[in-house]
Amino acid sequence: MKVVNIASAKKSNSLVDAPMPELKEGDVLVKIHAVGVNHVDLLWADQKVKPDDTILGLEMAGEVIDGNNTKYNKGNRVMGLIDNGGYAEYIAVSASRLMPIPDNIDYKKAATIPESFLTAYQTLFTIGKLQDNQTVLIHAGASGVGTAAIQLVKQLTKATVITTSSTKKTDICLEYGADYAIDYRNSDFAEEVQRITDGHGADLILDFIGASYYQQNIQSVALDGQVILIGNLGGSEIKNINIMDIIGKRITITGTLLSSRSNDYKAQLISDFNNDVYDLLADDKIKLYVSNEFYLSESEQALTCMREKQNTGKIILNVK
Repeated sequence: MKVVNIASAKKSNSLVDAPMPELKEGDVLVKIHAVGVNHVDLLWADQKVKPDDTILGLEMAGEVIDGNNTKYNKGNRVMGLIDNGGYAEYIAVSASRLMPIPDNIDYKKAATIPESFLTAYQTLFTIGKLQDNQTVLIHAGASGVGTAAIQLVKQLTKATVITTSSTKKTDICLEYGADYAIDYRNSDFAEEVQRITDGHGADLILDFIGASYYQQNIQSVALDGQVILIGNLGGSEIKNINIMDIIGKRITITGTLLSSRSNDYKAQLISDFNNDVYDLLADDKIKLYVSNEFYLSESEQALTCMREKQNTGKIILNVK
């Protein structure tokens, strides 16, 4: 079968040959039709934090062609949260890491769901414990995870959503259901959050940016509020921290990375997500948007698209 690994992802002809996956007890063999591209893929490819033979890809959608004592049968359409291996024609994956694709969703849109929506769901509810009538601040609101988070908040709670994004992407956040969209380039988002909430602040902040937003997050968060760090697009090292800012407001700062979680954790998260969100997907109450499409052989271009922030939503790879 053809695959893309870290070493080949930087070459114009990125496909290499690999043996077909072998099934273990409880595994399903899936013929992949589409793959979601994520920032972790970019991190692996650019910084080589994984061995060169690692196959990129944390989420995929495809068709079951073989199973091994699982609930999935040949021909079933599935989408999956995987540890790696999505940039390929086939994958062997535990049945516990799969979800059925609703009939109204095609493979391309299904490939946008597992990593982005499960990350958003985990951050908002498993960790963030978001409640009705609270306020959540979502940075990078027009990103794949950002747009997923906006929709999950509005569909599952009565909370208020504030987002930050660049000037040209504020309308996108509003289209997905954000109550307020702040243009971080022309406004101080901490001041805007305090104004919008009448001085209360955001009860929960989802932050993909990191160091460069730290002080404004501290100013934005409410008393007893929580800041969840999901990424470090704005740097990792923070200077001149005054811990009394944290102690005085009783702030909880949490870091999370879904890709490194245990199999049991991911299986439970998938089960919870299915219970809460599957019907919303099946009833077309969740918008799924593919921003940019490439073929599997064009993985280098897809990663460049993400690196240069050319997308306004999910990037996918189509697998012939």
